[in-house]
Amino acid sequence: MPTITVKNTGKTLEAAEGTSILQALLAAGENIAHKCEEGKTELCGACHLFVVEGRKSLSKIQRSENEMLDTLVGVGSGSRLACLAILGTENITIELLSA
Repeated sequence: MPTITVKNTGKTLEAAEGTSILQALLAAGENIAHKCEEGKTELCGACHLFVVEGRKSLSKIQRSENEMLDTLVGVGSGSRLACLAILGTENITIELLSA
């Protein structure tokens, strides 16, 4: 079971492989900005975060996510949308940009 370390808080939480970063954070009670409703993805960019370590373990970035990231300020090579980044088998470290 992969772990997510939140760089901002130092918290580490376990999450099931195949879940989105957003689902895992919300299930653990982490405060993250988002506009998604259960089962629906908004593609609004509110859950933009940086993946500091473990990027290659996440699902491949899709065209819709890439297009949304292109509209945001402060995007870097580690940028992902928490609602669309699906956990693989490896541990990751993230930095939350808003809460």
